[in-house]
Amino acid sequence: MQKIVSLCKRRGFIFQSSEIYGGLSNTWDYGPYGVELKNNVKAAWWKANVYECDDIFGMDASILMHPKVWEASGHVESFFDIYLDCLNCKKRIKVNDPALKKATNTCPYCGKSGLTDPRKFNLMFKTYQGPIEDEASLVYLRPETAQGMFVNFLNILDSKHPKLPFGLAQIGKAFRNEVTPGNFTFRTREFEQMEIEYFVKPQEADKKLEEWIESRFSWYLNLGIKKENLRKRPHTKDELAHYAKACTDIEYNFAFGWSELEGIANRTDFDLREHAKFSSKDLKYFDETTKEKFYPYIIEPSGGVDRSVLAFLVDAYHEEKVKDDIRVVLKLHKDLAPIKVAVLPLLKNRPEIVELAKRIAQDLKKCFITVYDDTAGIGKLYRRQDEVGTLYCVTVDVQSLEDKQVTVRDRDTMQQDRISIDKLREYLSKKLNTEG
Repeated sequence: MQKIVSLCKRRGFIFQSSEIYGGLSNTWDYGPYGVELKNNVKAAWWKANVYECDDIFGMDASILMHPKVWEASGHVESFFDIYLDCLNCKKRIKVNDPALKKATNTCPYCGKSGLTDPRKFNLMFKTYQGPIEDEASLVYLRPETAQGMFVNFLNILDSKHPKLPFGLAQIGKAFRNEVTPGNFTFRTREFEQMEIEYFVKPQEADKKLEEWIESRFSWYLNLGIKKENLRKRPHTKDELAHYAKACTDIEYNFAFGWSELEGIANRTDFDLREHAKFSSKDLKYFDETTKEKFYPYIIEPSGGVDRSVLAFLVDAYHEEKVKDDIRVVLKLHKDLAPIKVAVLPLLKNRPEIVELAKRIAQDLKKCFITVYDDTAGIGKLYRRQDEVGTLYCVTVDVQSLEDKQVTVRDRDTMQQDRISIDKLREYLSKKLNTEG
């Protein structure tokens, strides 16, 4: 993990937030390559779940919502964690930590006595809407994007007139005042979610849950995650959320252990029932075929953007021995790679080579995410592009001035092909569109 953190800082993927002021703990900024990777992950998710599905509609709900939303959802009453502290090693321990259950009045980490009484830690961020800070203007930063879709259920019925099953998809920021954030970008207080709320007939919920588990598991595999690093873990009854009938996590084998990338839950009809009760609105679905009104069940695939980005980075990281050197390369899937093509002049002190290389780069930018770089020798430029996952490097050399051809280097195989400049777009289009 330290190698990943170092690479992210060195190559402009992820920086410590407010670093010049000493940083703010567990907050991170995405740099030029990081934001491209993050956007590509979100675009791949949106493509698979909105554009390629006939029954899922996209939306974007506001971060600030009416406080009653969080009362209805149960967050105001029960969205907290219970921890106790070890006065010796200063470790903060969650009461349901399996290690704590095995210990008897002693800290499971240092073995000494001196544990505090359990305390509640509220996980929602509070703020105030308007100039006056009083209870009447209290609002919360949303701890999840899901509720924005539930409270818009009637609007979707009235505007889109969908038939069950159908879903809503949303990507957006959420905020949780986590007591123990950490492991780089894996657990943070400000994060981004990719969530779907899929409304189904109650009798079809179990089947649809299994379909979504398989669909979401395949999504990670299709984008290059190695199968041995991915697993499905069904929740036991004692760890299910109060609203869930069943839930399965998709977990990745990070350096710090197996940890959740995404949870797929059967939320039953809890959310629509609660919002109907608190809002006094009729949130039942009317089935025109059976003439029945009922609350649909909800299947919720909920994944973290930041966690997915971290998993893709870790899984793509490779070190290879090339002659007497170690080559670091990010073998990111072609849909996720921040840069598709880099154009590199072999000799930057030859103006005619530089001019041709810049002209080629400008032309390729019309079709692909392309960069031009002449800030080092060709060997260092190759290594730099390998480290950020660039798929193809186009090298313009002295011979290019005569034969109008360039050398195209493949990231993964390092194989080099000599391609005519007027055929370059066609060559790269075929590679980028047909390779797995």
